[in-house]
Amino acid sequence: YENLKDKQETFLAFTGLKVEEFQILLKAFTVAWENYVQQNSLPANIRQRDYGGGRKARLETFQEKLLFILVYFKTYPLQEVIAFHFDMSQSQACEWIHVLSEVLKLSLSELGHTPERDPQKVKALLESYMDESGGCSQDETETDSGSSVHKEGFGIDGTERRRQRPKDAEEQKRFYSGKKKTHTVKNNVIVTLGKGRVEYLGSTWEGKKHDKSICDEEGHEFPEGSILYKDTGFQGYEPAGVDTLQPKKKPRGGELTSEEKEQNSLISKVRIIVEHVLCGVKRSRIVKDVFRNTKDKFDDLVMEIACGLHNFRTACRTGDT
Repeated sequence: YENLKDKQETFLAFTGLKVEEFQILLKAFTVAWENYVQQNSLPANIRQRDYGGGRKARLETFQEKLLFILVYFKTYPLQEVIAFHFDMSQSQACEWIHVLSEVLKLSLSELGHTPERDPQKVKALLESYMDESGGCSQDETETDSGSSVHKEGFGIDGTERRRQRPKDAEEQKRFYSGKKKTHTVKNNVIVTLGKGRVEYLGSTWEGKKHDKSICDEEGHEFPEGSILYKDTGFQGYEPAGVDTLQPKKKPRGGELTSEEKEQNSLISKVRIIVEHVLCGVKRSRIVKDVFRNTKDKFDDLVMEIACGLHNFRTACRTGDT
């Protein structure tokens, strides 16, 4: 940390955060670490030595701990590589990765930047956003033909991530995505277009599962009168009481009218915000590169943290912290 803190561009490249953003997160991380240690330490009456005894950890300070896990998420090196850079063994690096990932999630949650995971709470969450913003229909863009799209609203999309090919034959079939021609996992996200924030992150599914099928199984709802932007992967998904906008597909053997093309263009200009948000999430290369970790449910945890880091970074840079 001492080597990096005065090199702004290098620090940003290693962590995805500016130094001042790192300091804001560090305060919550310090509290989260203390809580984690308290909850996961053995009671004093059965410990063989006091907490803090034994040889000193390589990551002695809170700055070093937070730097370690941010570098891992941002650059996603081999464990042997990050172990070398932080002067420890590969097994120590592996242990730190799993412990500090939990602490980082707690930190982002304490700051209010982790996305909602419970589909039953999505409607109330989005209603509170609509109350704050005064509704989702106040800002419109109108076409020459008189049709319009709203710049405020919600966007839903699915995102696939590559993972290593499983050794088990049944697992290979389960995670093989014909669309991507590789083995993947998938999540659906709901984004508030006005803030560019991931409000809801669905469960992690096998990549071949259809976006609409995930929505049907998760069963989340939207506020009455809200506006939802979707792509063709959600064809037929029409939540009750919601105005949905989706680009119209060109009919087989036919052409779209000029009005339909214009409407598609406007919808795409609004929906592109969702793509930008997903790009922001995937600044953390752990959710962009082929996922190598094998611990159960860790693929879900890292996506939640990556969304939280995007929300935190966006809030810091828009003055919404």
